[in-house]
Amino acid sequence: MNRSMLFAALSLMLAAGGVLAQPYPNKPVRVVIPWPPGGSNDVVGRIVLQKVGESLGQQFVIDNRAGAAGTIGADVVAKAPSDGYTLMVHSTTHVGNASLYKKLPYDTLKDFAGVALLAAQPGVLTGHPSLPVKSVSEFITLAKSNPGQINYSSSGNGSAPHLSMALFISMTGIKLVHIPYKGGGPQVTALMSGETQASLATISTVLTHINAGRLRALGVSSPKRSGVLPAVPTVAEAGVPGYEMNPWIAVFAPAGTPRDIINRLNAEVNKALRLPDVSQNLAGQALDPWFSSPEEFDARLKADYEKYAKLIKLTSAKIE
Repeated sequence: MNRSMLFAALSLMLAAGGVLAQPYPNKPVRVVIPWPPGGSNDVVGRIVLQKVGESLGQQFVIDNRAGAAGTIGADVVAKAPSDGYTLMVHSTTHVGNASLYKKLPYDTLKDFAGVALLAAQPGVLTGHPSLPVKSVSEFITLAKSNPGQINYSSSGNGSAPHLSMALFISMTGIKLVHIPYKGGGPQVTALMSGETQASLATISTVLTHINAGRLRALGVSSPKRSGVLPAVPTVAEAGVPGYEMNPWIAVFAPAGTPRDIINRLNAEVNKALRLPDVSQNLAGQALDPWFSSPEEFDARLKADYEKYAKLIKLTSAKIE
């Protein structure tokens, strides 16, 4: 190799080394949120990733790509470069969609890398005050004595409230009548009016009414008590051992994103979740922070994928 060729080779190596050594992130990061502004995914994503951006010295720019239960935005991320500059904030709906839709333009497990869980958004078994029960066990007893006579509302077929109650029904052997509504607002309105007598609603949608005594909380769906309803037992401890439905909001990246970037982002997310103002803001949304490693999130993702698939098959819920 002559001197000029050697010089050229060394120059290329140094240039490549310079590229590899560039700190991450060295430009703004796009965060796709496949839901409209103002919803839980959007609010949580903004709260946490703003802090991550401040810590890393770069902007994390929110890009709301709503539509088709989050599948439009998810497809954008699945097809994005796996360089750490496109992320996604999505909920447990992401795994449910794999079974709700006949066909998706991406593979829910293979086309994404889990970065970190952000928050838990559990449900709470809630009864209308006219229902003569004050506990989970009393509700089960009443339902068994009156099969098919109690209506429960959900925010739609295949929604977290629907599947959470479906699991509760399957584990207790009771018979309830499902009345799906288009969204959490109508779901709660029906419960408030007495059109339905029960619901396993997301805590954030009913917390104000519970605190005001307009609705009665019987048990939370998470494996431990909620920080915003500490006096309310879990469904498991209140009479249904093993029951757990704990929907989440989390950060994803395209599959193939370098592991060092995943680990860096995970550490920054967990650091942000420990900040007092972040915890306070999440509590204001009736959400509990959820700390995880990438490996723990991956295990949860796969477990919920299977769990939701079984529940959706049980309920025959579908979206064409």
